Amino acid sequence: MTADSVAITDTSLDRDEIKVGLSRLAKELGFAKCGVAVAREAPHAAAFQQWLAEGFNATMSWLAREFERRCDPRLVMSKTRSVIVLATNYFQGSTQATVGWRVARYAWGRDYHEILKERLLRLSNYLAQFGGHQVWYTDTGPVLERDHGSLAGVGWQGKSTMLLDRELGTWFFLSVILTSLELRPDIPSVERCGRCTRCIDVCPTGAIATPWRLDARRCLAFLTIENRGPIPLEFREALGDRIFGCDDCLEVCPWNRFAKLSQEAAFAMSTELASLTLEDFLDLDREAFNRLFKESPVKRAKFEGFLRNACVVAGNSGKLSLLTRLERLASSESALVAEHAQWAIKRLTRHAFSRRRLQIAAGK
Repeated sequence: MTADSVAITDTSLDRDEIKVGLSRLAKELGFAKCGVAVAREAPHAAAFQQWLAEGFNATMSWLAREFERRCDPRLVMSKTRSVIVLATNYFQGSTQATVGWRVARYAWGRDYHEILKERLLRLSNYLAQFGGHQVWYTDTGPVLERDHGSLAGVGWQGKSTMLLDRELGTWFFLSVILTSLELRPDIPSVERCGRCTRCIDVCPTGAIATPWRLDARRCLAFLTIENRGPIPLEFREALGDRIFGCDDCLEVCPWNRFAKLSQEAAFAMSTELASLTLEDFLDLDREAFNRLFKESPVKRAKFEGFLRNACVVAGNSGKLSLLTRLERLASSESALVAEHAQWAIKRLTRHAFSRRRLQIAAGK
């Protein structure tokens, strides 16, 4: 008998039995963790307000809208009594099978929003059988998920600001269900970073200003995904071969040594995507981009943003064979793409000139 069938046939279960059924169903649906916290103001509400005041959210203005509501789930749904936080493992192994470019791990496969929404609906429907009213999100709603995830025992907030778990490491998505049911809360997570500062030390742009404070204005993930404008000149070389996102602060976390492979094949990179080269990306038109990334998180960057990123990666590649493609993009109708292509051309030619001078000096 599944948790769904329990919900349909018995509406008299107490809150502990409801929670057991919820956890069982969550596991059946592929969630790696399911925790519950009492609905309350987020513990870092004041710190979040200060973070916004200092402009660390960059151009993500939506984070500042309805501040009070974002910091208290009871203002999102007035009947909220419990916050259910779920973790989904997306770890697909330690290496990326591509040459000349990288995307953040979470974007290797299909868009997790689309994959998880049906599963969250199933859990919501389960709770509804007991009179529960629910709203649910996968990082799409006005909820500080990491704060509630820590309260629900799903993980602790690392110095990178990401949630960490002893069994999943850094590689998991968070989903939240707000419910009117008063479920027994789990024991909050204990912070286990100790004196480790690997995530801070590895950041190529110094975006982690201090422990637990990320400056999005310097973060390569923000600059290549949410940012709709130019990538600042000072960060373009640091971008390296990252065409979408950055995992550096996640990769170095020592807790990843315990991370297990995800059983969700949809999060794996498709053979088609893995076979593509930087040349292929520079050749994309809007229609091809939309087709290729229709079901991928990469579409979040949008066509011009993705080409902007590709131009910077091309400029960092040292491959003079890309000049013809970059010269074409330097005449793009998009001023954003054209400027980044022009920068890439200058960087490649400058690199080639410097390399030739070294060869002459060496008598080659």
